[in-house]
Parts: sequence; C-alpha cells; structure tokens
Amino acid sequence: MIKAAAPRKAQSGTAGSLDLARRVLQIEADAVRALIDRVDERFLAAVELIHGRSGRVVVSGIGKSGHIARKIASTMASTGTPAYFVHPAEASHGDLGMVDAGDVFIAISYSGASEELLDIVPLVKRRGAKLIAITGKADSALAREADVHLDAAVAQEACPLNLAPTASTTAALALGDALAVALLDARGFSKDDFARSHPRGRLPRQALLHVSDVMRSGEGLPVVPDSAPLKEALREMTRGRLGMTAVRGANGKVRGIFTDGDLRRVLEKGADYAKARIADVMTAGPRTIRADALAVEAVQLMESHKVNQLLVVDAGGELVGALNMHDLFRAKVI
Repeated sequence: MIKAAAPRKAQSGTAGSLDLARRVLQIEADAVRALIDRVDERFLAAVELIHGRSGRVVVSGIGKSGHIARKIASTMASTGTPAYFVHPAEASHGDLGMVDAGDVFIAISYSGASEELLDIVPLVKRRGAKLIAITGKADSALAREADVHLDAAVAQEACPLNLAPTASTTAALALGDALAVALLDARGFSKDDFARSHPRGRLPRQALLHVSDVMRSGEGLPVVPDSAPLKEALREMTRGRLGMTAVRGANGKVRGIFTDGDLRRVLEKGADYAKARIADVMTAGPRTIRADALAVEAVQLMESHKVNQLLVVDAGGELVGALNMHDLFRAKVI
C-alpha cells in the first residue's frame, strides 16, 4: 500500500531541483528493481498464455496507464507479438468487436478498480479471450478476475505529493517490456525479423553506408598486374570469388577489369589460352567509384550501366577495393 508522504518544504534554486531530480530517479529505479523478485511463475504463466494462444494481444488502460498500455502494445508488435491498443471507453462502444476468442487481453490499472476496465472484463471473457491484469493491488477486483495477475506495486510514487502516477507507471512499463522481450525470445524473433518490421528505421541507416563500408579490400581484393598472363588472372578470379579481377598498372592505377563475361568472350573467339596476356583480353577503362561515395550510388551506377561489379579508387585514381551486387545485397543496401 502506498503511504501518504509527509509534507515537504519546497526547495528553491538549482541545488533543490537537482536533489529532487535525483530523488525521483532513485525512487523509480527502486520501483523497477523491486520487480525482479516478482518475476516468478506468474510471469511465466503470462508468457505461456500469450505464446500458446492463436490470436493477438489487446492492451488497454485509462489515463496514464493508457499511455503505458499504448507503449507496451507498440513494443510487442515491433518484436514479433501481434498486439494493439484499445481504449477502454471505446471498447464498450464497439471496439470490443475486435477482440476474438484466441486473443489475450492485458488490462493495466494500478488500483485495479478502474470502472472503464471492469465494465468490459465480463464482455472480454464472454468473447473467449484470456485476461492478464497488471495492477498494484493483488486483492483488487481486476486482479481477482484475471487469468494471470502481474504485481506492479511500488513503495511510493516519485511525486513529492505521492499522488501523480510516476514510479507506478514506470514499473508497469518495465514489466511490459520484460514481457515483450520474453515473448520475443520464445518466438525466436531475429534481427532480420526486426528489420522487416522496421523498414523506415532501417532504411536511413543503410542509405548512409559508404562504398568503403561494403567493398572488398586487402587480401579480399582480386587483382593482377597488367603484365600477368591470362592463366594467372583466372587463378586470381577463382581465389577472389567476385566473378572478376582488377587489372592494375605499375603506377597503382586501374588499367582494366576481367570478368566472367570477358572470359566467355575470349573462349568464343578461340584465343590461345596458354599464350594470352591479361592486357590483351581485359576490358580497359572500366567503371569505377570512389570509396567515399554512398553505397546507394554504387547501386545506381551498376543498374544504369548494367554491370555487376565495380572497382573502387581513391582521389588519385589508385585501386583500393572492389565490390559486386552481392556485397550490396548482404549490406541490405538493396
């Protein structure tokens, strides 16, 4: 039970504000820390109940608890658990029609006595959905009616008057996050799954990748001197596994490129494989791109010129790397 706080003398000035801010953070941190010992078989029952049902999770609450309910529903939805928020007042005016027999309804109310939620509990159960209650009162009406009750009680609110929902809403939010992450793990939700549900969050980061972030360089760069025989170039192509090898002049600058397509053309022409030199059969003056260019620019260049590989050069035109379309796919640039 939250006890009424003793009247506090108002503190003025910067020092008073800092002291009060630290006190708020300490109280809220203690409230979350106290939840650790309450993550027990009831929490496991909630995870199993949601994971074992065929429907969605419907999260609801009124006032400040409603804002927390929205966040929990959003977190679940983005981590592999289909969920949405329903306002309890709207639920009793038609929105409850979205609740099906396979769903789980999570009701959040610190007092466990919110009339708006209690009014719809019988209707939720009549539709065959299961009820999880997150409250601060284990003996409340909402807790008693729940299939699973999660205890989010706090020792005190962080508000100096001990009235405004602060520590209690923080505790409920943390408990909801714990539930969402436990479900994420139970469902085997992966990074790729997360990326697919966050295309707008992922795209800007991938769009800012540079060619230097995805190119092959050093030992990973297949390259031969322009004086090399064709046989050496073929061995380098096989080693590099890029479907090409760069051809570099004595000055370190790009002379040409030799690709799988070039090899087919050599064979079609009946060139003497044993005697041919790479400088005679390569594609001279190939398309290049700077290492500091955006990776999406490499995509545009490849598509516009219908090539699958690009050589990467520095400001002086010296060879520093190479990349192909598969490198861009792996980096999720395309």
